[in-house]
Amino acid sequence: MTRLSVNINKIATLRNARGGNMPDVLKSALDCEKFGAEGITVHPRPDERHIRYSDVRALSPILTTEFNIEGNPIESFTSLVLETRPAQVTLVPDAADAITSNAGWNTIKYKKYLQQICRTFKEAGIRVSIFVDPDVEIIKNAADTGCDRVELYTEMYARKYPENREEAIEPYFKAAEEAVRCGLGLNAGHDLNLDNLKYFKNTIPGLLEVSIGHALICDALYLGLENTIAAYLRELRDF
Repeated sequence: MTRLSVNINKIATLRNARGGNMPDVLKSALDCEKFGAEGITVHPRPDERHIRYSDVRALSPILTTEFNIEGNPIESFTSLVLETRPAQVTLVPDAADAITSNAGWNTIKYKKYLQQICRTFKEAGIRVSIFVDPDVEIIKNAADTGCDRVELYTEMYARKYPENREEAIEPYFKAAEEAVRCGLGLNAGHDLNLDNLKYFKNTIPGLLEVSIGHALICDALYLGLENTIAAYLRELRDF
């Protein structure tokens, strides 16, 4: 069964645009859980332009589903994760000024670094996922870092899906097969939506979790948050 983790960064972006506490990020996260989400994802960046470090600290003790913290493991991020002890940390190599994540790790070039980071988090009892492009060699080398899972960066799939979904999915299928062969758990995220999610889920073997934020929150503007989460769960559950 593929789990749905809702990324609530965009809710924090809306709050920060005006100051104050509207919408309430903590209440929104709890509502996502109440409406059926099986996890909450946040991606705190150093400039705190959406999720703030204080949000992460406030969310940690109140969430009842899986808490997933994404980010580049700079010193401040690493300290935050070790302090809050989420179920999962997802390592993302984004630059400080990146608008959104735009590439996965080069697990060949940064293997020793990732081995050290994975060891640090796993010794704290935190499951580690590495954000990667759909490349078989990258997956093979990710397995050498000691991570538990990889998260496939799905922007390229989403971009190509409207024109040729079979071509769009091919590198992801091969990457997923390699992840399974290497004994790695498999997550996915970035630009998955109600149009392309079902095909991805039904085609990719061993898919454990998807993290969806931007598209889901956009859909919620029209459908409402509860109806939107239910719609995404239908795509994942085939009911």
